[in-house]
This record gives sequence, structure tokens and C-alpha cells, in this order.
Amino acid sequence: MSPVLAGVLQLLALIAALALAYVPLGDYMARVYSSDRHWRVEKWIYKGIGANPNTEMRWPAYLRGVLGFSAVGVLFLYLLQRLQGHLPGSLGFAAIDPDQAFNTAASFVTNTNWQSYYGEQAMGHVVQTGGLAVQNFVSAAVGIAVAVALVRGFSRSRTGELGNFWADLVRGTIRILLPLSVVAAIVLVACGAIQNFSGIHSVGQFMGGTQQWNGGAVASQEAIKEVGTNGGGYFNANSAHPFENPTPFSNLFEIFLLLVIPFALTRTFGRMVGSLKQGYAILATMATIWLGFIALMMWTEFAHHGPAFQIAGGAMEGKENRIGVGASSIFAVSTTLTSTGAVDSFHSSFTGLGGGITILGMQLGEIAPGGTGSGLYGMLIMAIIAVFIAGLMVGRTPEYLGKKIGTREIKFAACYILITPALVLVFTAAAMALPTPGHSMTNSGAHGFSEILYAYTSGANNNGSAFAGLNADTQWFNSTIGIAMLLGRFLPMVFVLALAGSLAEQRPVPATAGTLRTEKPLFTGLLVGAILIITGLTYFPALALGPLAEGLAS
Repeated sequence: MSPVLAGVLQLLALIAALALAYVPLGDYMARVYSSDRHWRVEKWIYKGIGANPNTEMRWPAYLRGVLGFSAVGVLFLYLLQRLQGHLPGSLGFAAIDPDQAFNTAASFVTNTNWQSYYGEQAMGHVVQTGGLAVQNFVSAAVGIAVAVALVRGFSRSRTGELGNFWADLVRGTIRILLPLSVVAAIVLVACGAIQNFSGIHSVGQFMGGTQQWNGGAVASQEAIKEVGTNGGGYFNANSAHPFENPTPFSNLFEIFLLLVIPFALTRTFGRMVGSLKQGYAILATMATIWLGFIALMMWTEFAHHGPAFQIAGGAMEGKENRIGVGASSIFAVSTTLTSTGAVDSFHSSFTGLGGGITILGMQLGEIAPGGTGSGLYGMLIMAIIAVFIAGLMVGRTPEYLGKKIGTREIKFAACYILITPALVLVFTAAAMALPTPGHSMTNSGAHGFSEILYAYTSGANNNGSAFAGLNADTQWFNSTIGIAMLLGRFLPMVFVLALAGSLAEQRPVPATAGTLRTEKPLFTGLLVGAILIITGLTYFPALALGPLAEGLAS
């Protein structure tokens, strides 16, 4: 079987699996966030934290819950790392340095999971399972909660109430993320992923020295890493490591895990707003971009430029033989179009244009299908922008899902789409202009610029993957990427929740003959075009200096 055919067949199998899970999972999540009942374990949690799950919140109160909970998470995870040397199960590892501890705490609380450390050489069992794995669950639940609050803004009228953050947080964790992760972890263990709490042990000689490995609760962390679109690996090689991703089947299964909730949330959205067709329109937009990017990535990675490429069957540098070019291409596109950031290959070793595709996927805002929750609310913001553009074309007040998109709403949406590019471009420019950050680049020229651009694109968009050529464990990069992650996560949430509150206060507007039909293929095409044009106008100069220049020169 040719490598190209193998990649296409794996893509078809993945699409089939996602299609089978779409309706049941999407409907189940809609019931979770619409139910008035509380499970007994959830009541215990509410009592423990002193929250009343039946109290409705307006958007400022909902936002205070998001920010307060996340701030406590950053502080707790920072202290856990700084005290690691005094904790049991630390495997003899010392405390993490302050700048790296800040970076890691910000990374995992923001659902970014950027790692400037070697997991198997820095983090003991307590930090891995009691700190990082916990944040994998709750940071993903926060993202879904914010998305659900925005959906309620569309579905409710003449009220500013968006639900209860604590109820949404707990339900997302207990009823969705935890059950899916348990099942996924069992499958991964069956595939060969390790799950233990063993210490460090030698496994033989390697290049004149003793090679050592430590065990860990890898399968369980790998499961929520993908299900929650987190991405942080137990080992430095991430999902290219055989302990995390042993077989071609486990590789395809992990891609399924990182896509299943973001895609299914479009069904949840359709259910909650009372129109499944609206959910299908958003799904079609996401799927069109995702499939288009996969086609482009496979074309760039299978393009043969000389005998070495022809013998290998594609660009095999930086890719695992057991996975191959096709599956690596699907994984790379899926992980950068979501906020996962897990990798089964080194993106720095992709072709020049292939590396550019991974960067562009993040720069779109990771909305096809995006992260757990963040992909949905990011796509809905872009839908509002597209409706506004259509309204300008016909000279009519734009409407979306029965809500008028006025000056206030479009300001919130505009602020949302401007924040992340500003963070990426300003920090990238500063790193290139100052003398010290440039010392961290492994490569010079266009590829070296791509390393810097990728790092800040990944951090500000809460992706977490790296170009694998940048030494990011410096005070400059730990501090600035940490700040970019925090601002890139929570400033957009401010405008999402403010927009949700503004929409919920409106009275629904009846559809007329002049209303744009946002459930039709025409709107899907308009939305795809708006996303690509806005992103292109924003990032094209930076992309031209990096991956485009490298790709055209090769």
C-alpha cells in the first residue's frame, strides 16, 4: 500500500468515527448543560466550595468566577512546582526555577500546555498527577463553560443571566471530561501506553552512558491531554514517544480524541439555540477548513523534490516510521487547528510550506474545530463578523440567530479578534529586535524567524506546541510567553462573556424576507472566506518573512 493511500484511508476512518460520535455526544452535552438536576457527587463539591449552583449569574459575576478560579489554579500550581523537592514522589527532582514555574503554571491553567522543560527529567509524580493532570481537566471545563455561556446569550432573551459558572465547571468535569478520559485511558493501556508510579531505572547502555527512564500515570494523562485539547506530554517527545503513543492505531485514536468534543459542540450549540441547521452550518465551516488544511499538508509533505524524498515516500525527517507521513500530517493539522498542541512529529522538520500550515492553523484562532469550548465561541465570534460584513453589503442591520448585531456587539467581537494578533506580532517583533532572545534560535534566516513566530503564535493562541528548534527555557521566553498565554486566554473571554450578556438582554427579532439565512451553504462560504481574509490581512507579512520565504526558496 502506498503511503499516500494509507494516509487517505486513515483520514476516512477518522471521519467515520467522528460522524458516529457526533450526534450522541453533542446531544448528551446539551442535556448536561440544560439539566436542573445535580448529581450527589456534584452536591458534595458545591458544598465544599461554598457555591450555590442554582444561582443565575450575569456576565460580570460569571467572569469573576472564571478569573478567580483560574488565578487560584495558577498560584496552586506555581507553589506545587516550587515545593517539589520537599514532596513525596518527586523522584529526586529539585524545585522548578521561578520563571519556569510561572510559565508552566500559566501554561496549564490556560489550557495551553506549552512546555519549556523535559517532562521526564523535571516533574515528579505528584506534580504530574496532582497538578498538571488536574489542570488538564478543569482548564478544559472552563473553556466549555464560557462557550455554553455565549450559546445561552443567543438562546435567552430579555435577561442578562448566563447560568452558573460553578455548575457549568463541575458538570463539564464530572459528566463529560472524566468519563471520556477513563474510557480513553483504558483503550490506551490496551494499546501499550504505560500506567504506573515506578521510579527511575536504567534500561541499558546508550552512546557510552546509561540510559534511564521513569514511569508514570501516562495513559490517564494522555487521555485528558487529548480529550481536553490540552497537549502537554508526560515525556519531552510528547505523542512521538512510544510510552504515550505506541502504535498507529493509538495515534489515530488520539487524533479522534482531540477532535471529538470540539466538533460535537456544534451539535450542542444547535440543540441549545433550537436549530440543528445552525449547528450544521458551523460544523460545515469547521470541517471545510480542517479538510482543506489536511489536503494542503499532505500535498506539501508528500511532494517529492529529489531521490531522497522519493525513496522515503515523503518528508520523513522528524517523523516516526511507525506513524508515517500521512498520519503525521493529519495529526499536525488537527493539533494546530485545535488548541491541543500535542505532537507526534517535529513541526520544525516539516517542509517550509508544511511548517507554515501549522502556524497558519493557529493564527486562524484555532476554530476549525478549535479547543474544547474555545473553538466554538471563537467560530461564533467570526460568524458575527461575517454577518456584519453581509449587512454592510446590503445596507441592512445585521442579525444572527434572532439577535441584532449592533455597535456594542461588533465592538466586543472586534476586540476579540484583535487581541491575539497584537500579542503575537508585538512579542515576536520584540524578540527579533532585542539581542538576547535571538541567541535561543537554533537556525538563522527564515526558519529561525519561524521558530520565534511559532512560539508566540502557540502561546497567545493557547496551543502549546513548539517548532522544536527554539531554546525557550530562558527568563525572557518563560516570562513573555507566560504573559502571552494569560492575556491570550482571559482577555478574549472578557469580551466573549460581555457579548453574551449583551445578546441575552435583547428581545428576539423575527426573521423577514431580508434576513440572511445563516443555516445555508452560502453563509458557510461567506464565513470561510471572512476567516481566511481576516487572518491573511493580519498575518501575511509575518508569514512572508518566515515559512513562505523558506518554502519558496526550497
